[in-house]
This record gives sequence, structure tokens and C-alpha cells, in this order.
Amino acid sequence: MKKGKNASVTTKKRKGIIGSLRKDWSLWLFVLPGVILTFIFSYVPMYGVQLAFKKYNPKLGIWGSGWVGLTHFTRFFNSPYFETVIKNTLIISAYSLLAGFPIAIILALMLNSFKHKKYRKIIQTVTYAPNFISTVVMCGMLILFLSPSSGAINKVIAYFGGTAINFMAEKSYWRHIYVWSGVWQTMGWNSIVYFAALAGVSPELHEAAICDGASKFQIVRYIDFPSILPTATILLILNCGSIMSVGFEKVFLLQNDLNKGVSEIISTYTYQVGLIDGNISYSTGIGLFNSAVNAVLLIVVNKISDKLSGTSLY
Repeated sequence: MKKGKNASVTTKKRKGIIGSLRKDWSLWLFVLPGVILTFIFSYVPMYGVQLAFKKYNPKLGIWGSGWVGLTHFTRFFNSPYFETVIKNTLIISAYSLLAGFPIAIILALMLNSFKHKKYRKIIQTVTYAPNFISTVVMCGMLILFLSPSSGAINKVIAYFGGTAINFMAEKSYWRHIYVWSGVWQTMGWNSIVYFAALAGVSPELHEAAICDGASKFQIVRYIDFPSILPTATILLILNCGSIMSVGFEKVFLLQNDLNKGVSEIISTYTYQVGLIDGNISYSTGIGLFNSAVNAVLLIVVNKISDKLSGTSLY
């Protein structure tokens, strides 16, 4: 009897899937390119993960290379660079999250309560524009503006009688330059999703609050902010799930021998040992460790968020 019931349930599910494909074939066709690209660029490369457990030999290929188990992970954990790389990665990522995440929310709330639509659009355009500057150009601008000999910042310092500062060579300045330039570049773009959430707030709530004598700050605090809190929570979970993945390009372009003590992160170290030193298996092991930590953080933060606020990814 149980087998017959299971078979009937399976048949119903198959019919339901086939019926859905026939009914919504245009929607399935619409998402098909995204599914194909995700499979090619996200799942197919997982084939190479096994390199983290092998000593790669180009002549033998991935399958033919010798198995070494957890040797590469042990080597990384015992490496003199391990503590520095992990520390720098966590500090830069956490600093960027703490500085940039609230600013995008604040910008969205402030502009949403701004009455003059014309000026609001101008402010939005000005804050969105830096996002379209390429990383290479952005880094070139920073190096040029902060140059100790010809940089605009040092020209101003010299004008007021100060001494020129080599900002890119000072470890105490490097992290602040990296983080706050990133905040300036991305805050407008990151606020878009919060504008979308605020657009769904009923105008009747604002009208009722105004009739009750609520101030602008009270409207933002008790109506607007709670309305975007679920969206902010989801984005925070996603950001925490990538806290070990600091972008490679900007760090690499702003890095030099003088600031390497605070700018060497997992992605730049992996580039050094993998592509420059040619140790593919070792760099793959580091990358796999990085991905595993991110996955664990994502699951843990998602679980905590679900218990505390009832909002989660799944």
C-alpha cells in the first residue's frame, strides 16, 4: 500500500512539473540563459576543486595527479603568512561592512523624505555616478590625488604649511583610503534596493502619521525604517556570507611593498602563490578554505537572523 501511495505521489509531482513547463514555458525560457550561465561558470568549475587535495602535474592532468590529502591546508595553517592574511582580510571586510552598510540605508531614508523631487534626482545622480567608474580608473585617481609630489591633497597640506604625506606608503592610512573610497563609490548604487522597498510603503501611513502630529524623524523611525528592515536584514546576511571575500582588483592595484603588511589579503596571496609562484594546488586549497568559511558564516548568520527577527534567506 505504501509503495502504491508513493508511486502515485511521484506521478502527480511529475505531471505537475510537466504542466508547469507547458503553462509557463515563456517564463522558463526567460530564465534559461541565466541558469545555463550559472551552471557553466559556477558549477562546472567545481570540477577543479579536487586540485586542493592533489599535487597538480600539468602532464598528468587533474585526474592523473597524485593525491596528497590535507597537505595544502596544513601548509597554509602553518604558514607564517596565515595570521597576517586572515587578519587583514577580516579587518578590511568588517570595516567596509560597518562603514558602508548603514550609510546606504541612511542615504535612502534621507532622500526618501526629501520633498524637492528635482533636487533629489540631482543628488541621486551625483551619488550613483561614482559606481560606474572602473576599478582601474578609481585606483589611478586615488594614487594621483594622494601623490606626495603632485597630489592635490598634499598641495593643500603644503599650502597651509604642512609636510607632504606619502599616504599610499603609510600603513595607518591605507585601510581608511580603501574603505572610504569604496563607500563613496558604492553608497548611491547600494541605496537603490532600499528606495525600491520604500516605494512600497503606503502613503496612507504617512498621511495618518502627519495627522497625528508626527515629525519627519518619527515618520522615518516608526514607518520607513521598519519597512526596509527585512530587506536590510537579507542584504546583511548576504554580506556576512562573503566577509572573507575581499575584492582582488582594488587591493592589488593599491598595494605596494610599503603597505603590504596591511594590504595582503587572501585573494592577493592566492594570486601570488598560484599564478606567480605556479603552485596551483596550494592556491586552490586556500580558495576552498575561504569558500568553506564563507559558507559556514552564511549558514550561522542566517540561522541567528531567523531566530532573532524571523527574517532569513531560507
